[in-house]
Amino acid sequence: MRNFAAARISLVVTTLVAVSLLVTAPLAAQKDKREPLTEAQQDQIAEQGVDPAARVVLYVKFLSEHSDTIKGLITRAHTAARAKRIDGELADFAALIDELGDNLDMYSERKADIRKSLKPLNEGIARWQGVLHALPSEPGFELSLKEALDSIGDLTDEAKEITSDQDAYFKAHPDEKNQDRAEPK
Repeated sequence: MRNFAAARISLVVTTLVAVSLLVTAPLAAQKDKREPLTEAQQDQIAEQGVDPAARVVLYVKFLSEHSDTIKGLITRAHTAARAKRIDGELADFAALIDELGDNLDMYSERKADIRKSLKPLNEGIARWQGVLHALPSEPGFELSLKEALDSIGDLTDEAKEITSDQDAYFKAHPDEKNQDRAEPK
């Protein structure tokens, strides 16, 4: 009888431990997930939800802020803390570039007129590439640097393609200039 009770208690304890691990593991993973934008920046993006060109300009602004932070870290003493900070900033930078790319895809598909915002975007891309190429490859952040360079390369290609597509589309459809999306006819 004692063996049965001990086995039952052991089973209950094992089950509770397993359940607690299943519940806390996702919470720990959420804590480690970085968010590239602050809440205030997210609110600014949301407020411009109806104006695609203004949203692109905000993304350019926020990417420039991340780029300036990375640039400021380049000259600091080479410590493990610096490498970790650069790694995090590069990860945020790449995530934000990818988020901007997703938005550009959506605006392009809807035929939103974002040509005014493409000039500051292209100028920003050139600056950001310069900062990333000035960053020495170090063991603490070389993977994040590679991912950021890949993301900015993809964004460069996408911005060029969208610029030519938009110029051609709005030349053929002058009555649809300055629109947020193509309206069905």
